[in-house]
Amino acid sequence: MTITTSARAGLSPARPPDRARNIRGVPIVATRRLLLSVRSPRSLLIPVLNPVLFALVLAPALASTIAAPGGQRTYMTYLALATVGLLIPLNSLFSGIGVVVDRQQGALRELLVVPIRRASIVVGNLVAVIALTALQVVVLIVLSAARGATYSGGVHALWFVASALVFTVLMYSVAEILAVRLQSPEEYTGALPVVAIVPFFFAGSLFPITALPTWLEAIAKVLPLTHALALFRYGLTPAEGAHSLRDIWGISSVPVMAVLSMAVVLGFAVLALGAAVRLFSRAGRA
Repeated sequence: MTITTSARAGLSPARPPDRARNIRGVPIVATRRLLLSVRSPRSLLIPVLNPVLFALVLAPALASTIAAPGGQRTYMTYLALATVGLLIPLNSLFSGIGVVVDRQQGALRELLVVPIRRASIVVGNLVAVIALTALQVVVLIVLSAARGATYSGGVHALWFVASALVFTVLMYSVAEILAVRLQSPEEYTGALPVVAIVPFFFAGSLFPITALPTWLEAIAKVLPLTHALALFRYGLTPAEGAHSLRDIWGISSVPVMAVLSMAVVLGFAVLALGAAVRLFSRAGRA
């Protein structure tokens, strides 16, 4: 009896495996971030206003103003999918402001001492951003279709879903990197237009990249947004997507070009997410 009791007394509590610690922190952080983002019906309505504005006002107005070879309806579809390439960066980077404020005035310092991996904080915030962004994108697609945009459904739409998901991972990872590097909300806000808005005008959003000067076209082909937009169009408007992919790669096989563009966006996303986790972990130890 004495030996058994002593053995039990000498046993330390079993620690959960590292993988379990990583996983269990993600839903906690994601739920916390979602609650902060949608604290009231008004805060839930605000993220939806942007896609409503683009789908019901901006895209139809531009489509009726600019003469497009395929007609007004085709160009409105072109613009609506381009708007997805603007909503994702804006939503992701605006969410990064919350990380900056949370570090200075919120509960991030307390969260850092919770027995979870710091990587799960980044991933948890990312999950919340993906959920909010998915809501915006769905609203945009549904309303633009009601306004006259034409989309193709079926299995082919998985290209759109996959590329939108990977591009969201990329843009929120960039937001986390900026949130670590830029110490004040003012600095972060100043960098936001350069990162989120400027690439939109050179990535084939309003016109094909072949309309750009040669040197700008070469830069556009490197931008992950250019590849993401081509994949958005390939998923929901295959014919138009094929043209966008051909403007980038210039080869005959459309599926091969789609795979290449997905590899580009995925490569950027993996590198950015890895950098975001590493920088956040180092900042948390400082």
